[in-house]
Amino acid sequence: MDNTVMEERSAPLTHRLRQFIELPGPRSVPVFGNALQINTSRMHLQLEEWCREFGPFYKLRLGKRKIVVVGDHEAVAAILRNRPDGFRRTTRLDEIWTEMGLMPGLFGANGDAWRRQRRMVMAGFDPAHVKRYFPSLQQVAQRLHGRWHSAASQGKAIDLQADLMRFTVDTIAGLAFGAEVNTLESDQDVIQQHLNKIFPAVFKRLFATVPIWRYVHSTADRQLARSIAEIKVAVTGFIAQARARLQSNPTLREQPGNLLEAMIVAADQADSGMDDAQVAGNVLTLLLAGEDTTANTLAWMIHLLWRNPASLALATEEVRRVCGDTVAPTLAQIDQLLYIEACAHETMRLKPVAPLLPLQALSDTVIGDVQVPAGMVVISLMRRDAVSETHVPRAAAFEPERWLPDESPDQAAHAAKRISMPFGAGPRICPGRYLALLEMKMVMATLLGHFDIEGVDTPDGGQAREHLSFTMAPVGLRMRLRNRVLQPVDA
Repeated sequence: MDNTVMEERSAPLTHRLRQFIELPGPRSVPVFGNALQINTSRMHLQLEEWCREFGPFYKLRLGKRKIVVVGDHEAVAAILRNRPDGFRRTTRLDEIWTEMGLMPGLFGANGDAWRRQRRMVMAGFDPAHVKRYFPSLQQVAQRLHGRWHSAASQGKAIDLQADLMRFTVDTIAGLAFGAEVNTLESDQDVIQQHLNKIFPAVFKRLFATVPIWRYVHSTADRQLARSIAEIKVAVTGFIAQARARLQSNPTLREQPGNLLEAMIVAADQADSGMDDAQVAGNVLTLLLAGEDTTANTLAWMIHLLWRNPASLALATEEVRRVCGDTVAPTLAQIDQLLYIEACAHETMRLKPVAPLLPLQALSDTVIGDVQVPAGMVVISLMRRDAVSETHVPRAAAFEPERWLPDESPDQAAHAAKRISMPFGAGPRICPGRYLALLEMKMVMATLLGHFDIEGVDTPDGGQAREHLSFTMAPVGLRMRLRNRVLQPVDA
């Protein structure tokens, strides 16, 4: 197997490949390397800034760990396409995930385990299956409408990310698991509070130089352990309920009613090599990934639309023309929201919720003109070229039009489509991308179809600050709404 990554952009064979020690990079200090310079909450911004200073291939040291940082989009794409055989999730992530007592799922799986789980998960994420579950998404959207209608009527500011995470948790629980978890109406957000502890803890430990938690258990560590235990109970309950439904109604094995049932049916196949432990791991993965990524992208989209009134007007016009006054848009209507989908893609270009992707080389390989030995960690910068004027015209501007088909004769305007990779690329591209876009369009239809936005406020009144804790989120967004006054229909 050829393990050379991005061979077409590599230096000629007569040119000597660069070794790690020869790469440029920020000055390091003994023992700690660059670890003391890293602020994990803005690490993505630091790595992007160093990329501008040192070029698209540079080195980092975090304690004893040697890391190559890659900012060239073609090299990043080649790395992603070279999974799972050439690159894997890091062994450190495996170690931390297992140490925390988290169940293994598709997100962290590698090799044959990944291949088996991928088949099972894809069976549930097939668009045909997702469309079958669509009524559940409609119900959750109606609850979101009711929550925001109440806030608007009372003149209350909305904690935007908290409400969007309620929406995504309720959606995943209903659509994916067939479970009624109604945090939007009940204000009971226990599951959400437990989930919110996991990714930040994983991220903090992933880049920690000294594993303090192994020697001293802080209050936060004890709370984390309790949250993980509670989540395991919830996950076990979801699976037990799904198996009970399958037993009482065998026809569900032919037409599963939700994604969890589809995964169980796939896992129960004689040659699947899967059991309820892997199913449980993927239930946890869906809860974690489905909550954070979609909710944060929606928050960023609403913020960017508010700061770009012309785009907001176009998005609003499309929703009201296509969906009318319905509180529960149909799938056919949602599919017609092309400008809203373009807004989602443009948001993910500018504000990807996963701006960093650490992977580990499985064998000696070459990235660009850099020799990467087996076991070395490579951090891909997912946004760097997507917001560079060198690659994307008017790169800093929010222009959803660049994602619309045949909108501009200038082919350079479509460069973003070749460079932006918010769902990844290659064999491990996100299996939930269709569902995520469906959720985003449903929320925007609910928001713009029934409310006028009076403000999307940040703590300092400026651009929302980016905060990284595994996923990248805006800080402190609060939204003010006014209930839309519907025009009477002429007799």
